[in-house]
Amino acid sequence: MSNIKFTSKGLLIRLFLSLSDLFFFNASLFIAIWLMSALPGNLLNEYTSQDLRLTIVTHIILSLVCIAWFWVRLRHYTYRKPFWFELKEIFRSVLIFSVIDLSITALSEWQLSRWIWVLTWLLALVFIPAGRAVVKRTLNHYKLWKRQSIIIGSGKNAEEAWMALQSEEMMGFDVVAFYDVDGSTPALELFSTPVIRTEEELWQLVDIDTQFIVAVEFEQSQYRDLWLKNLAKHNCRAVSVIPSLRGVPLYGTDMAYIFSHEVMILRVSNNLAKRTSRFTKRAFDIVGAMSILVALMPALAVLVFLVSRDGGSPIYGHERVGLNGRKFKCLKFRSMVVNSKEVLEEVLRTDPVARAEWDKDFKLKNDPRITRVGHFIRKTSLDELPQLWNVIRGEMSLVGPRPVIEDELERYAGDVDYYYMAKPGMTGLWQVSGRNDVDYETRVYFDSWYVKNWSLWNDIAILFKTVGVVLKRDGAY
Repeated sequence: MSNIKFTSKGLLIRLFLSLSDLFFFNASLFIAIWLMSALPGNLLNEYTSQDLRLTIVTHIILSLVCIAWFWVRLRHYTYRKPFWFELKEIFRSVLIFSVIDLSITALSEWQLSRWIWVLTWLLALVFIPAGRAVVKRTLNHYKLWKRQSIIIGSGKNAEEAWMALQSEEMMGFDVVAFYDVDGSTPALELFSTPVIRTEEELWQLVDIDTQFIVAVEFEQSQYRDLWLKNLAKHNCRAVSVIPSLRGVPLYGTDMAYIFSHEVMILRVSNNLAKRTSRFTKRAFDIVGAMSILVALMPALAVLVFLVSRDGGSPIYGHERVGLNGRKFKCLKFRSMVVNSKEVLEEVLRTDPVARAEWDKDFKLKNDPRITRVGHFIRKTSLDELPQLWNVIRGEMSLVGPRPVIEDELERYAGDVDYYYMAKPGMTGLWQVSGRNDVDYETRVYFDSWYVKNWSLWNDIAILFKTVGVVLKRDGAY
């Protein structure tokens, strides 16, 4: 996260963001009232004009308080935060203010339609984050939200910092250069971004709004201290540090420092080790799986019919490794020919390219075993819908690591223990981050990151991302 430097441009951006939030906050009420009045029978007739005026005034006051909360307490207009982190804070705040609104109505004497209340706050949950995203994209388009940024460092940590910032377009960081602190980077560019080596070049790039991101390696602590001092000497206020903390669980981590010592204490949270977390995840899985199963029952019946036309059972189970190493049958709609094993053996025996691809990823991009219907249900991930039954049975989760066969666990090496700590998921971080287009090492990284940083909110975020990935069919084959 980074602060937005206090300039006239920065102040205008803050005001614009806050006023747009105020607009969308109140638009939710007026649209809810309009929808209620447009319904047959005009459901607002039973309420007096005074009741409606009091409802509107209360909502406007709450909107002003909420915007102040966003500005002062959550610093949404003064700090740049990752999208999903900011979205969680918006959702939490809107839910809190909806309860306050309901409490005010309950303690007062005027009448309020429950439908107006429900519709207003449901719309607010959508309008505020969506409106803010549109506003930031618009500001980005006109180069008003983008902020020139320079990464101090050019090693692996600096590269990971660049990739992380590129994945968060809403933060608006425009990295224009890396600075090689010790001359150890021979490349002239990293990710098509120039690597500069002299302070003269550096200060020529800098303007009053430049954001500095110190991302040196762990063993380069002397350069981190040197550059923090150097930036302070030049009165640079927009400075962030991205320490090298690979492998450390970050979600829910608390930070403290000891007075008069340069020591930072991080209290990490093993969320999946908590009974309350496991209960919450299980309850979420059951409710979610049952709801999806009921909603998609007609589609499931159609898929059973289509798959059955190719012969054989429409659903099959392959053995996978689950929580604590327990084996289970992972269910799928059959997308391959009945004699798939024999076909695979023949292909691997006669095609060295296919053999190499299989040995690398345990998958074939142009798999001859897949049926005509199978291509469609794989592209759309519909073949995985029977796993809802695995979720209900407690063998899988809606979100989790990718279910693997026992032979694949060797590829997890030192991270295999993380895999054993969670139930495999119907979807997961790997599935929404490129799926089959990422290499196996990256898959393992995504699975271990998910387990170390589990939270219910992360599960919700991954499910939202899954919808987009399935619709775009990214990385599926």
